Formats: sequence, structure tokens, C-alpha cells
Amino acid sequence: MSQQTAGTLTTETKRSSRPGGTLYRGREGMWSWVLHRVTGVAIFFFLLVHVLDTALVRVSPEAYNAVIGTYQTPIMGLGETALVAAIVYHAFNGIRIILIDFWSNGVKYQKLMFWIVIGLWVITMLGFAPRHLMNVFGH
Repeated sequence: MSQQTAGTLTTETKRSSRPGGTLYRGREGMWSWVLHRVTGVAIFFFLLVHVLDTALVRVSPEAYNAVIGTYQTPIMGLGETALVAAIVYHAFNGIRIILIDFWSNGVKYQKLMFWIVIGLWVITMLGFAPRHLMNVFGH
């Protein structure tokens, strides 16, 4: 066996002997972590904009009415759907994180809980999105 072949076998052996992934290496744990941060930041910016546009009513009721008028468009209706999707995922995943932190078997079942979160999110959004989008595009 040549030295190059032996080196390739050693590298392949090292790769196959590594664990199939940890909590945060491209697996469910990493994606839940990323989605939790992204949805948290999105919710934060929504709340910031919401506080600012609501504060407009004290400064200039006309400006407030103009801003609220821009929110009554189909694009903003889609944005509302995305906002609800972010809030629902963030809430369900927050419960998952609490279970991982405080339940002794939480880490053992973190992958299963991730898929439960995704399932609950899909069910919730299937209940919300069609009805909301009918209201948005039904005018």
C-alpha cells in the first residue's frame, strides 16, 4: 500500500470515528439556535417600530394615520404572517430551551423536541395563515 493511500485511509478513519454531530454542528441544535436568534431579533425590531409608530399619535395624529394607512397593504399582510410565524416559533422553541435547561433528560430528547416544535409551528401556522391571508387579500 502506498503512503498516499495509507494517509487517505487514516483521514477517512478519523472522519468516520467522529461523532455524527454535536448539539450545534449543522444539526437540529444548530438550526434551532440560529432560528431562535433570528426570530428574536426580528421580533425586537418589530416591537421597536411598533413603539415608535404608536408614539406618533401624540406628536402628529395625521402622521400616525398616514403610517397606519401604509400598514393596510397586502405586503404588510404578508409581513404580519411572517411576524406571527416568528413569534410562534420563538415561543415554542423557548419552551424547548427551558426543557433542555431544567429537565434532566432534556439534552437526550433535544432533537425530538426540535421536530415537535417544528410540527407544532406548522400546525399553528396552518390554522392561522389561510384565515389571515383571506382577510388580507379578500378586500
